[in-house]
Amino acid sequence: MPPYEQGLHEVADGVFAYLQPDGGWGWSNAGLLAGDWSSLLVDTLFDLRLTRRMLEDMDGVTAGRPIDVVVNTHANGDHCYGNGLITAGGAQVVTTEAAAAEMGAVPPSALEALLHADLGEAANRYVREAFGPFDFAEVTAQGGVPEPDRTFSGELQLEAGGRMVELLEVGPAHTAGDLLVHLPEVGVVFCGDILFIGGTPIIWDGPVANWIGACDLILGLGCEVIVPGHGPLTDVAGVLAVRDYLAFVESECRTRRAAGQTADEVVADLDLGAYREWGEWERIVVNVHAVYRGLAEEEGSEYEPPRNPFAAMAALRYGA
Repeated sequence: MPPYEQGLHEVADGVFAYLQPDGGWGWSNAGLLAGDWSSLLVDTLFDLRLTRRMLEDMDGVTAGRPIDVVVNTHANGDHCYGNGLITAGGAQVVTTEAAAAEMGAVPPSALEALLHADLGEAANRYVREAFGPFDFAEVTAQGGVPEPDRTFSGELQLEAGGRMVELLEVGPAHTAGDLLVHLPEVGVVFCGDILFIGGTPIIWDGPVANWIGACDLILGLGCEVIVPGHGPLTDVAGVLAVRDYLAFVESECRTRRAAGQTADEVVADLDLGAYREWGEWERIVVNVHAVYRGLAEEEGSEYEPPRNPFAAMAALRYGA
């Protein structure tokens, strides 16, 4: 398996993973499938500078096989803010209907504003450490993120330069419209943010059961190469680790909620054990509230999560 190093790595014949250590906030992975006459790109990056560098690194592969399709695994900006560089060359953007509907919810201008907002000392520090390395203003100046050209629900098969690609919708989970990009002929699957390896998954949407089901689906594909949305390439063990974390959080929340604990009390009291060693472990704040929200919805009741999740994560991270 290729080392976890910045850049393009061939993981199967004509199939490449583009990796960005350390895999924390915004440092996402992408992928490339080179066909006989054209190529398919899996995701763009968080800003135009990073996406340009990635495309330059891919030039040796795509020079005679230009990218004519980009598949976005979901709507988070670190997987789609660079789309404008691809569509400017005439490429088509494909994603799920749910992801397309969600893409406008957090435009790059919103993250630029977040970087300059007064959230409190700890939250300001946290947000700037997470998102300060990225240039959202240029994305906005170049017209923002273009609307996808083609959407689907469920499953979609594409042909990319003579090679077969399966798109499998598994959201809502991490976000509303997550999908997997499965290349059955070579045993490779690009998982987007269904998989964080070495870092803590974050449940922006849920329910957790869907995310666990997505992990089970990945395991059932039997792929030899599994490319996460963040972190190094992985195998079955990595998928099981993410699945186990999600199951742990859900189980603890169900038990503690039934015993009368609030979400904030769970966050303060929960022993993460080995999961405390994962990057961005403080995302447990968002995850506990997401599970509590899901449990409330099961009962038909309303639930109000923290209005400023970054402040809550910062407080936990820095011990405020």
